[in-house]
Amino acid sequence: ICGIGVDVAELGPDRHRTRSPQDMSLRHLAVVAALTAAAHVVPVLAEGEALRAAQLAPLPGPCLAASRSRLDSRVPMRCRGGGSLDPLEGATVIEAPFRGLRRDVSAKLQVYVSDVVDGVTSLKVVSSTCFLFFGCLAPAVAFGGLCDDITQGAMGTVEMVLGTAVAGMVYALAAGQPLTIIGSTGPVLAFITVLFKLHDSGFGGGLPFLPLYAWTGLWAAFFLFLCSVFSVSNLVGYLSRFTDEIFANLISFIFIYEASKEIIRALTSPLVPPVRGMLITLIAVLSFFTSTTLAKLRRSSLLWRRGRDFLADFAPTVGVALGVLAATKACAAYGVDLPTLAVPEELGTTSGRPWLVPLLELPPWARLAAAIPGAMAALLLFFDQNITARIVNSKSNRLRKGKGDHLDMFVLSVLVAGESLLGVPWLCAATVRAINHCKALHHFESTTTTTSSSSQDGTGPPALQVLGTTENRISGLSIHALIGLTVVYCRPLLRKIPKPVLTGLFFYLGQSALRGNQMWERGIEVLSDPALDEPTPWKLAGVPRTTMALFTLVQFLALGALILVKNSSLGVLFPVLVAGLAPLRLALPALGFDPAHLGALDQDSA
Repeated sequence: ICGIGVDVAELGPDRHRTRSPQDMSLRHLAVVAALTAAAHVVPVLAEGEALRAAQLAPLPGPCLAASRSRLDSRVPMRCRGGGSLDPLEGATVIEAPFRGLRRDVSAKLQVYVSDVVDGVTSLKVVSSTCFLFFGCLAPAVAFGGLCDDITQGAMGTVEMVLGTAVAGMVYALAAGQPLTIIGSTGPVLAFITVLFKLHDSGFGGGLPFLPLYAWTGLWAAFFLFLCSVFSVSNLVGYLSRFTDEIFANLISFIFIYEASKEIIRALTSPLVPPVRGMLITLIAVLSFFTSTTLAKLRRSSLLWRRGRDFLADFAPTVGVALGVLAATKACAAYGVDLPTLAVPEELGTTSGRPWLVPLLELPPWARLAAAIPGAMAALLLFFDQNITARIVNSKSNRLRKGKGDHLDMFVLSVLVAGESLLGVPWLCAATVRAINHCKALHHFESTTTTTSSSSQDGTGPPALQVLGTTENRISGLSIHALIGLTVVYCRPLLRKIPKPVLTGLFFYLGQSALRGNQMWERGIEVLSDPALDEPTPWKLAGVPRTTMALFTLVQFLALGALILVKNSSLGVLFPVLVAGLAPLRLALPALGFDPAHLGALDQDSA
């Protein structure tokens, strides 16, 4: 009876649109097949849960193929998901020299022209460029200021922003996966902090910092080059969603933590007048709230579909613009000055030194000894790069042009070597910015969700299904070219942007990267009433709630350990802990976890 009722409900008129006969036939077959599959994993379903199970259960082969073919037909060929030109398929872990690199170059040459054409013909590229321009500039300025403080002026905002612009353009043009955004990251900045403390402690009779930094970076670049030559990035196959989620949550935590510090400082510092502190908080909240609200329009029924999509695509840009406008009006009305971006007057180095680092100032023994911290830096950059690349290349993004991990590593090694010689902070794949770049380039289809609690008739708001991603090189190139042009020619305008606006953007970047993160969703589910839980893939697979909670607890404990070590005197061991995430996941069966349950909790999204 339940099955008949669900079939009739599914074949009936849709609240949002009337389906075609072909659509209804396909949905009928899918529901019957899915309910049959669900009956094997969920012995008893409460009234109203059957259809939710059908929506989450995997479709059998023919239905799944037909469904994906139908969805792909609604997106231009150049941005569809589906078949992948994956050059790493079937490769061994360590390969003959340059074999993996040649394979990546050959595969990417086949789609290079389409990467350019797709970039210049898509409005998604325009919206993502506007969003990520601020999304990449703000962290560069913020981390540049932190780097200035950490290194006592040896490296600062100028080096960070110009390095981000130039390296970002090179990476967008030459890398294997141009959707990845590179920039400074919290873990790399933490390692630079450890390296400066090593220099500042008088190790080796007080070595000069920049030459020590340069030699460490050159060794790191050499090790990364060897990784690209011998296809060591094939080790990514041993990583899983377990590792990806912990690392992504770490980077999101850093963004939200840094933004929260600014708000708390504004509200509690005796040096900040109460009116100014309150205004800083309100402007940050306004930027964040505007960006978040407009981004949610895509899932609502307000306006017409193209209008919703347009506003959602440009949500962060509108949030920044509204924040700047409100800050300008409020400052004029209340006579309060807000802190603005700390953009330097000149484009010279922070300390006034020559751009090229004097390598020979480091004694010969120290040049060799720098290989030890260089190996640690290479380990951190290797995992930072590859974990982010795994997240970008995940099935949920529905990419079709394949990976390029070995080519990415080769380009990264060249960039790290150049940054080391110039005394520029090392840049690598930036997880939060890369995730948001992919999301800004997604193509969606709105589908009607049906739940027992959403409304009286059981029909919920439209859900979104990712149809594909506009894979291109133009968005990454444009973002970093705009950063470079703005810093060179528009510094006076940048100095007028209030910092609270970018604080709100930091909140948005960190929060939006958590959306779809199953570790975060499971953490919320653990704290929720089990009686009100919605069906989830792991629940329908028969994973006990206790097992799910313990698995999630292990992830959060690992995340806590990474945060503690990163901010402690043992920060030099941080890369080792990152590398240890994969062995930790492999050890879980020995700790009593059922491999079948682990497979359900740790499987990649389709």
